[in-house]
Amino acid sequence: MSVSPQDILMSLFYIVVFPGLGFLSTFSMWAEYLDRVLHARLQNRLGPPWYQPMADFIKLCAKQDLVPELADRGMFRLMPPVALAACVTAILYVPMWSQTALFHFTGDLVVVLYLLTIPTVTFFLGGWYARSCFSMIGAARTLMQMFAYEIPMMLALLAPALLVSGQDPATGKDLQMWSLTGMAQFYGAHPAYAAVNAVAFVVALVALLGKLERVPFDIPEAETEIVAGAFTEYSGRRLALFRLAIDVEMVVAASVLVAVFVPFGLDLGPYVGFALYVVKVLCVVALIALLRTLMARLRIDQMIDFCWKIGAPVALAQVVINLAVKGVATP
Repeated sequence: MSVSPQDILMSLFYIVVFPGLGFLSTFSMWAEYLDRVLHARLQNRLGPPWYQPMADFIKLCAKQDLVPELADRGMFRLMPPVALAACVTAILYVPMWSQTALFHFTGDLVVVLYLLTIPTVTFFLGGWYARSCFSMIGAARTLMQMFAYEIPMMLALLAPALLVSGQDPATGKDLQMWSLTGMAQFYGAHPAYAAVNAVAFVVALVALLGKLERVPFDIPEAETEIVAGAFTEYSGRRLALFRLAIDVEMVVAASVLVAVFVPFGLDLGPYVGFALYVVKVLCVVALIALLRTLMARLRIDQMIDFCWKIGAPVALAQVVINLAVKGVATP
């Protein structure tokens, strides 16, 4: 099958401009500003100006980019762009202004979860191959924390897919069960079912704090203990790319939560649907800011105990509930 130049240009537009790198970079900086200013106001501080995230990014890009003498130079340099690329790729499968994502297929939910795991792996590899004691300790904590939150997060995000059934009214085809598009179409047509997933939303939100390494799960960085965790040896534009990747990851992960648990309003037209998408993502960011303000840092053993003894069983209970609901609803 031949590919036309127009198709290539449109694909580049999706990746580089919208909804890819250009949009995500801008939106993620606004989301970071909201997160920081809400965190500050809740602590009775003024907070940064609206342009602070952009100013930080430009300042870092202007600084000298150093590579430690003992570091694996290839891995050290490669990890920041890989982290950013994985997050940008994931957004292409998330419904943003309609119930159908730009690219979708059965199983794209699993692919998106896989893509969102890659940044965490790059944090570990970047810190480990920096060969600094501080960065290696932070990298080891990053990997341990990933093993803690990944199971409850995946269970919480996969549980709502179990309820998806029926046909797309527009095409008459069966809805894609393990697809974000299929879930948006199903819950848009059956909004009452979304209330069943309330427990999974709470589990996913808490696990997201661990994924983003935010308080109370900022154990890998723990700046009062190990300087800056896995990023201790990074500087200049590579540190800027890592920080941008973290902000983009926050927006993409929040977009996935919105698409899975509250995919409403996407059938009201592209402009209204996109406006609602932005509002819902910023609401998730506001919840993140609220939770990290209210809580104190946990130890790594407390994080693992919480995720495996509370988070995973509760998410598994959500799977059982959804299977029971589907069994009752299916004639």
